[in-house]
Amino acid sequence: MKKVFGYILSPIHYIAFGLLLGIFQPIQWICYRAFGYRAHKYSVDILNSLLTATYYLLGNRVSFVNKQNLPTNRSIIFVANHQSMYDIPPLIWKLAPWHAKFISKIELTKGIPSISYNLKVGGGANIDRKDPRQSITELMKLGQRMKENVWSTVIFPEGTRSKDGNVRAFQSAGIATILKKCPDALIVPIAIENAWKMVQYGTFPLSTFEHLKFTVLPAIEVNKRPADEVVKEAEAEIKKFLGQDLDPL
Repeated sequence: MKKVFGYILSPIHYIAFGLLLGIFQPIQWICYRAFGYRAHKYSVDILNSLLTATYYLLGNRVSFVNKQNLPTNRSIIFVANHQSMYDIPPLIWKLAPWHAKFISKIELTKGIPSISYNLKVGGGANIDRKDPRQSITELMKLGQRMKENVWSTVIFPEGTRSKDGNVRAFQSAGIATILKKCPDALIVPIAIENAWKMVQYGTFPLSTFEHLKFTVLPAIEVNKRPADEVVKEAEAEIKKFLGQDLDPL
């Protein structure tokens, strides 16, 4: 039945999603050009709250649980498992107080209303996966901006989306690069559940009546430890929360 309702409700969701992207393209441009970073960020936060609301047009709902007392005067590297593109709007919206930036493929900086513009001017890192030197440079610049502005970032260390919700092995290279420029950053794992179910039938139809869950887990201090060790700890905490088997040591 979820798939049947998906055929009916997916077009409504996509129309609303697309209209929001189109409407907020000029809004973002005006905010950034006329009023600068903070106004632009505020417009992006509103956009992503509304994009999240379009999930409800499918009968889906979103829960974001953050019982952690996270500092807003310190950079944070939010480390999350990755399930679909529908992970992203709720994270941008709910992590707004920490100025969370994303690492994106450079191809996304062209051709997508609102999204491409935000990637260009929003302060994140846009990497070319075919050019390791460019990727490292972008991550170093992001780490420097985090340190200078007390910004944060969201990283999906799996490197690709999980199609079945099972967490893949985390890679530490990106986090290690950022920590070189922002060594005092706090590591905060986020466990994502059921976002993969929205696209379990592909991009059409989208699944309906799913419950997407985002849970912020206790922070991890780096304390000059190797990035690989810290990332493995974050991976273990996420898997433990999701009830998935831990990789053998």
